[in-house]
Amino acid sequence: MMDGEAEVADTTPTETMVAEVLAELAGLEDPRAREVNEKHGDDHGVNLSKLRALAKRLKTQQELAGRLWETNDTAARLLAILICRPKAFERDELDVMVREARTPKVHDWLVNYVVKKNPHAEELRLTWFADPDPVAASAGWALTTERVTKTPEGLDLAGLLDAIEAEMKDAPDRLQWAMNNCLAQIGIEHAEHRARAIDIGERLEVLKDYPTSPGCTSPFAPIWIAEMVHRQRDK
Repeated sequence: MMDGEAEVADTTPTETMVAEVLAELAGLEDPRAREVNEKHGDDHGVNLSKLRALAKRLKTQQELAGRLWETNDTAARLLAILICRPKAFERDELDVMVREARTPKVHDWLVNYVVKKNPHAEELRLTWFADPDPVAASAGWALTTERVTKTPEGLDLAGLLDAIEAEMKDAPDRLQWAMNNCLAQIGIEHAEHRARAIDIGERLEVLKDYPTSPGCTSPFAPIWIAEMVHRQRDK
């Protein structure tokens, strides 16, 4: 009985907290924010600054993060990513989570805030890179871009450019975006491959007409590469 009582004591507050957090998220719902987010494929209406403020108040809570993720609610999952312990996840857990991440923002945050900080990141990069699921493959490319920028030793950069040249034009949107990021970072960070990266971008014209806000850099690789190299030279 003591064990049973302890189990109840451990779980009940968390269930209560889940309900309280979900109610608070519902209270932060803004129809205008939802309208903007839905244009990008994200089905939530919570201002991200307010979401981060809530996460800061809750601090790190791995169990609560897991319960919030299980709700399948986009805002709850974004909050879960902010309050979890990235290094606490097992490899297979992250594999399932990436495949479950329905919306672009959840996928992006999960890869950047959790997977990249997890000790299984390189193993997952290799697993996902050639995955037939374009969402998983895009995570593999995002992790590869991280290595292109920070730890390129051992990467076949010319081989990556070969794959981008052959596959990016017709890739699904999320995978295409990830491959384009990799193309740009190869051109920005590795001068010996810059001319080829720019040439690939110019010929494929991926994201050439992407609407870009004033003061922001276009994601079109040739423009992006030129702008970032220019900034580096001005430092």
